[in-house]
Amino acid sequence: MRPAGHRRLIGDNGSVTAIDDALKANLHYAAEFGPPLDPPRPKLALVLCMDARIDPIRALGLPSGSAHIIRNAGGRLVDAIRSLVISQSIIGTEEVAIVHHTQCGMQTFTDAEIRQKLRDERNAIADDIAFLSFHDLEQAIRDDIRIYRQSPLLRQDIPVRGFVYEVETGRLREIL
Repeated sequence: MRPAGHRRLIGDNGSVTAIDDALKANLHYAAEFGPPLDPPRPKLALVLCMDARIDPIRALGLPSGSAHIIRNAGGRLVDAIRSLVISQSIIGTEEVAIVHHTQCGMQTFTDAEIRQKLRDERNAIADDIAFLSFHDLEQAIRDDIRIYRQSPLLRQDIPVRGFVYEVETGRLREIL
């Protein structure tokens, strides 16, 4: 049974798409779904990379509804400010963890390189976009904490800590 308005998409080679696989898995999930949870009141907001190797729920032992998980390329704070403001001001989160990780793809290019790639491959100009690539992982975390501390939009009376998630071991290492 397909969700209303869903059209099955077939890949170029006639195969089922990744979205179709996800929809099939969702049917199994929904079949075992329990009653609705009360509105969440998480105390923790996590800002972390969108890398698919990181499963923050399992890696941090987070029960459902216990954290706001804000993800973007590189886990960069600048991209997360809007969501953090809502998390803190509306929901009331009281702690922030910024989590970057080893082997991050954001360390493999510069903003200038991706802008040139977009010009070459798509004839697209992206000079006004900060892609927020970085080379020094620990310094990027320190920079994000500094940006957090300089923002008048974000709570300054709560703990804000930075970590490196090691994709090789699954461990978190705090950056001071």
